[in-house]
Amino acid sequence: MAMGSIRASGDDDEDGLDAAPMADINVTPMVDVMLVLLIIFMVAAPLMTTGVPVQLPKTSAPKVAQAKKPLEVTVDKDGNPSIAKDVLTMDSLVPRLREMAAENKDQVILVRGDRDVPYGKVMEVMGLVGQAGFQKVSLVAQAPGGSAPAAPAPAPAGTPR
Repeated sequence: MAMGSIRASGDDDEDGLDAAPMADINVTPMVDVMLVLLIIFMVAAPLMTTGVPVQLPKTSAPKVAQAKKPLEVTVDKDGNPSIAKDVLTMDSLVPRLREMAAENKDQVILVRGDRDVPYGKVMEVMGLVGQAGFQKVSLVAQAPGGSAPAAPAPAPAGTPR
């Protein structure tokens, strides 16, 4: 593949200057090679993640606990609290939550309140959840335009955290 001049005829141009040599690179073979390399790496990459085969030792240690699903405490439109599907009274809520706190105090509790329930009633239930011994308590709200729960808003600038 030699670089030569491009001429319409074997003679010099009318003005006496030679035509410029052709310096264009044919890109098509390079693209073909790149696509083949891409396919090779896409096929080979999952095969490289298996790691080194080893024989793991046996142990009598208990399995690591999986993260539990948060427990939901709901306040219906009449102001009655419920845990899961069990409707309770305000008096029976704390003993039931204490039983659950004895099992796992790090359990995350989500408090859901009907939109028609007064704010004070929902805060009373949150206080009872804290009184039972749970420390990770959150309120659940619905996003204004959809059905997904709303994410907590970031703190304004200059607000201490």
